[in-house]
Amino acid sequence: MKDYQYPLDLDWTTKEMVIVTNLWSAVEAANEQGIETTTFLKNYQAFKQVVKSIGEEKRLGNEFEKASGYSLYRTVQQAKKQQSGRLKIGAKTK
Repeated sequence: MKDYQYPLDLDWTTKEMVIVTNLWSAVEAANEQGIETTTFLKNYQAFKQVVKSIGEEKRLGNEFEKASGYSLYRTVQQAKKQQSGRLKIGAKTK
């Protein structure tokens, strides 16, 4: 069980928080047991509708990586490169 909190913005609506939480869960899944690449990319696309700025995405991604050891950036890069199949990263940065 994880012992950290997901980075969220309290100004977001409940729906937006759910979308961002779904992405953090998908990053964990990609790094732990694996997730379908298309599912991961759909979660990422929804996240980008909430977090439109690259700077904000980087800030949240860095917070998540510090807390979890999983890189949003590396996970997204691998998913974009792979495009289909099962996404399994498996390398924790922490």
